[in-house]
Amino acid sequence: MLIVALSGCASWFESADKDPQVRLAKVELVQAKLLEQRFKLHFRVDNPNDSTLTVRGLSYKVYLGPVLLTEGEHSQWFSVEPKSHVDYVVPVRTNMWQHVKPLVKLLESPDQPIPYRLEGILETGLFYGNDVHLMRKGEIIPGDFIPE
Repeated sequence: MLIVALSGCASWFESADKDPQVRLAKVELVQAKLLEQRFKLHFRVDNPNDSTLTVRGLSYKVYLGPVLLTEGEHSQWFSVEPKSHVDYVVPVRTNMWQHVKPLVKLLESPDQPIPYRLEGILETGLFYGNDVHLMRKGEIIPGDFIPE
C-alpha cells in the first residue's frame, strides 16, 4: 500500500510538459561608444503546453559568429500563457573593443545573415523549479542592429 501511495506522489513532481522554446529574435543596438556598447537582446519564449508557464529568470551567453557578444543573468518573473509566446527584452552593456575587427567584418554586408549561438538556462516553475538548458543556433540579419 505504501509503495502505491509513494508512486502516486512521484507523479506530482514529474511533468509530461514539453520544454519551452527560447530564441534570440533581435539584437538592438542602443548606443555604441568606443569603450562601451549598450544593446537590448530580444528573446522570444514559446510555451507549447496546455498550462501557463512561469519564468523566473534567464542565464545566457550570446555569440555572434565566433565573438562572445555578452553573457549574464536576468531575473525577471513573467508568465507565458498556454500555446502562446512572450517577447522578453534584456538590456546589456559590453566592451567589444577587442572584437571590433571581427564584428565589422560580420556587419560589412547588410544582406548577409550573421550566425548566432545562444547558450543558457531558463529558470521556470512556480513552486517546483525546473531549469531548462538552452542551446540554439540561428541567424540575425545585420539590419536588425538598429539604434533607437
